[in-house]
Amino acid sequence: MNTVFVAMQDAPSHRWAPVGRLTRRDGQYRFVYTRGCREVQDFIPFGRLTNLSAEYVSRELFPLFANRVLARGRPEHGRYLEWLGLAQGDTDALDELGRTGGIRATDRLEVVPCPEPTEDGRYEIRFFTRGLRHLQSESRAGVEGLDAGERLFLMRDDQNERDPLALLMRTGDPIRIAGYVPRYYTDDVRRLEGMVGPQAVEVYVEAVNRDAPLQYRLRCRLTAPWPEGFVVCGSPEFQPLTEKGPSAADAAAVRQRAA
Repeated sequence: MNTVFVAMQDAPSHRWAPVGRLTRRDGQYRFVYTRGCREVQDFIPFGRLTNLSAEYVSRELFPLFANRVLARGRPEHGRYLEWLGLAQGDTDALDELGRTGGIRATDRLEVVPCPEPTEDGRYEIRFFTRGLRHLQSESRAGVEGLDAGERLFLMRDDQNERDPLALLMRTGDPIRIAGYVPRYYTDDVRRLEGMVGPQAVEVYVEAVNRDAPLQYRLRCRLTAPWPEGFVVCGSPEFQPLTEKGPSAADAAAVRQRAA
C-alpha cells in the first residue's frame, strides 16, 4: 500500500471528508492537504504541518500517523498483527494503518486507504466490520460463530440518518446482522454494484478474532471486478490543494520542519 488519506468528521454535519493525503515513494513519505479540508468547519492544520499549500517530505513517518501505529516493542504486537492479517516482519506502517483506520478516541480522524487494482484486475479491500457494539446480543453471538470463508451479503441502509450511503452486512441462513462496511468504502461499493451488478460484489469472512477487542473482531474481504473507467479517490475533495509542489526554498523549509 502506497497511498492513504486522512478523513475528518465535520462535527456539526457529521459528514466525513478527506483532508490530507500521505504517499510513500523512493523511501520518503510525502504529505499534502486535500480540498476536502474546506468541507470541515474551523479546520486547523495538524501540528507543525501548518502550510495548507505545501508538500511535506520526510524519511520518517509524520507524528500524525506514527502515533496511530502500535509500537513493535509492545508484547502484544505479534498477536495484534495476527488480528490484522499481516505477517510479522513483512508489513509496514501504511499496511497497518490501512487495516485499522488509525482510529483514536481522542480525535475525529480516520486513515483511509486508496484501493488499487489487484494483479488480476479486480477491486479487493480488507476491513474490520463496524458497528458491532450497537448490535443486539443475538447478532453479536452470531458473529462469534462465523467461520473463515463464509459468505456475507450486503444490504443498503438508505434511511440511515447519519449516513445515507451506509451498507449493512448480513449472514445467510439464519439471517443475522454482521455490522457495517466502513463508511469510506460505501460510495465505491455502491458504484461497483451499479456497474457490474450486485451479485458480482462478494463479501467473505476472512477471520473472526474472538480474543481481540471488538473493533478488531470480524475481518472481511470484499471483492468485485474492476470495470473499465472505474475511478477511486477521484472526486474533487481528494485532490491536493496545490497540484504542484512548493518552490525549492519552500521545500527545504518544509523538510526541515517535518524532520
